[in-house]
Amino acid sequence: MNIRLPRWLRPISLLVLSNTVLLNAAGVHAETLPLERAIQLALAHGTSSAVASADVQRTFAAYREVRNAYVPQLIVGSGLGYSYGFPLTLEGSAPSIVNVVAQSTIFNPAQRQFQNSARTEWRAAQFQDKDQRSAVIQDVVVSYAELAKWEARLARLQPDEAQASQMEKSVTQRLQEGVDSAVDLNKAKLTAARVRLHLAEARGSADVLRRHLSVLTGLPLSSIEIAPETIPALPPVSPEDDLPGKAVASSPAIQSADQHALAEAFRASGEHRALLPSLDFAAQYARLSSYNNYDQYYRKFQPDNMTLGVSIRFPLFSAPQRARAQGADADALKAKKQAEATRNQVSEETLKLQRAVEQLAAAREVAQLEFQLAHSGLEAAQTRLDAGTGTLHEIADARAQASERYLLFQDADFEYQRVRMNLLRATGELDKWAMQNPAAR
Repeated sequence: MNIRLPRWLRPISLLVLSNTVLLNAAGVHAETLPLERAIQLALAHGTSSAVASADVQRTFAAYREVRNAYVPQLIVGSGLGYSYGFPLTLEGSAPSIVNVVAQSTIFNPAQRQFQNSARTEWRAAQFQDKDQRSAVIQDVVVSYAELAKWEARLARLQPDEAQASQMEKSVTQRLQEGVDSAVDLNKAKLTAARVRLHLAEARGSADVLRRHLSVLTGLPLSSIEIAPETIPALPPVSPEDDLPGKAVASSPAIQSADQHALAEAFRASGEHRALLPSLDFAAQYARLSSYNNYDQYYRKFQPDNMTLGVSIRFPLFSAPQRARAQGADADALKAKKQAEATRNQVSEETLKLQRAVEQLAAAREVAQLEFQLAHSGLEAAQTRLDAGTGTLHEIADARAQASERYLLFQDADFEYQRVRMNLLRATGELDKWAMQNPAAR
């Protein structure tokens, strides 16, 4: 069926067509930013990712610090000084030309548990880094999809604005000719004002999202040109799927909380074992000088001296250490309960997301059908106008209704995408899904 446009719409159609051709020609030479590339840049340049990685490095350094207590520490120094009378010590050591001290842990039950605690905290930080990576990917894909929504809306609203402005001029002229009333003119003005409102909202939201993607990726604002076709299709969700159980089994947040609780338990055990005997290795060498009067106060003086042995400690009674152990027990219990709360929270939130996806899928279908009906009404009004049985106001009302229904369908579709992406992150599938590139296939 051939649809003929009214004579007053033909210049607008030519203008829209020429703008589309120019935009397409400009897009050939512009370098677009695929979703996969945006994610890679955000992971490499994002501040939150850098903070999480630094936390992993910090906990690993803390683990190496505790572990290296079993490696002998060697300290070389000198205690040069003049002695008048008996050679007193300088900062706890005898005056010497060269002083070498070596010490290390041989047997320490508390130190072993503290080492286990530090290693477990390092693992917890690694899981936290993984969770932060998923958060960055989620931020990128949601912002990318929302920007695609607003850009598509802008592409649709621009010709709508031209049509609404032309309609307002036509009704103004018809009012002067006595064909239309002032109410008809106000309706035309209201329609044009609504289109301008939607345009301002779309431009503002697109600018904010483009700036956000620029900050995430580290790219200049002018180079943020997305490619909506690189967004992978979202997988369907079945109501029978046990997604809460899947989320609990794969959630980095739960794994990090569990590892932190285990680390606190190791630390509490170490505080209790600090009341047990321990054994340390110690050695010291000193090169002494005669001008410190050693030969005057000791029967036999020799310059080179060394002491080698072990230090054994038996903590018979230490009230502060017992109190510290009780405090560590409380921290371990707190971490355990927090891990349980995290597990329950992830399970409940995943179930809510799963049910929300089902509801939003139904809402999106309703919005799509309403838009299709409104579009069919617009085509019918256009047909009646071409046949001479319709009026200009009928097609204007049908066009406004179709435009509003399209915007509602867009909002419903994006809300479904956003919640579905959140569900993918909850089940640990976001990374694999987002790194696909359907445009490259």
